[in-house]
Amino acid sequence: MGRFIWEVSGPHQLALSALSVLVFLLSTAPLEVQRRMVNDAFKGGQFQPILALALAYVGLAIAEGAVKLAMNVYRGWVSETTVRSLRRTVHLLLREASSDRVAADALGIETSMMLAEAEPIGGFVGVSVSEPMMQGGLLLAVFGYMTYLEPLMALVALLVFCPQIVFVPLMQHAINLRVARRISALREVSVAMMGEPGAHFHVGQDLDVRIDDVFALNMGIYKLKFSMNFLMNLLHHSGTAGVLAAGGWFVVHGQTEVGTVVAFVSGLAKINDPWGDLVNWFRDLTATATKYDLIAQAVNAIAEETETPLGTPVDVVE
Repeated sequence: MGRFIWEVSGPHQLALSALSVLVFLLSTAPLEVQRRMVNDAFKGGQFQPILALALAYVGLAIAEGAVKLAMNVYRGWVSETTVRSLRRTVHLLLREASSDRVAADALGIETSMMLAEAEPIGGFVGVSVSEPMMQGGLLLAVFGYMTYLEPLMALVALLVFCPQIVFVPLMQHAINLRVARRISALREVSVAMMGEPGAHFHVGQDLDVRIDDVFALNMGIYKLKFSMNFLMNLLHHSGTAGVLAAGGWFVVHGQTEVGTVVAFVSGLAKINDPWGDLVNWFRDLTATATKYDLIAQAVNAIAEETETPLGTPVDVVE
């Protein structure tokens, strides 16, 4: 799948990566501004420096938002361009074959790929490189900043995310298995609906069974997905409680400043969001790779059946 992403959007991925670096740098800077504002206020300093820091904070927020806006629109364009390319590939492949050689199962698979399966694959292409670079860079930058401020409190925050390294891949693997089975079941439904009109009576019961299978698989995916989110949120709030407890102890004993504790709590929030986005990206990566393999196999099978010559648009998904 990596080759496919590079072939359809290589130069755009480089531009999106540059925007991602700019975003995570702009996202980290407000933590230090916030810490200085709180410390100046508690020390009874003058108001003018605090006002200047507040304006700087607003300026950083506007700059970050503007770059994110540009990046998200750019991502959307890359995604939709890829979806359009995939749909045209499948459509042109079937159009080049003579109508008497195109079986009902090929038409059913084409319908499924053009209407449903191309969308998530194309959507992932837009974020395939820039998303992990931005979120991973933000995680490293914030953790580095927190370690610089107070290593022990940073260790507490790090321990919160360790259990997720274990249960996230396991639960995601279970989701991927259900995604693959769901795609196969939906294709079977499309194939059956494209069959001979007189055969509808005989396949009606089989269709009901397949539709029920899709429902059960979707519910299984929902349960696993939201259970994963529940565990991640639980660990995040546990980490916040741990940081507040440790930070409170340090403040009481005069070993740190209130602004540092505030910066840590804000840092945890900034870590939780990109960590959740990275988990979602990993989830989309594995699920999309499964979908891509299935759609590539189907396209190549149709190409062989219809004896499509080399050099047609089918090459784009090989």
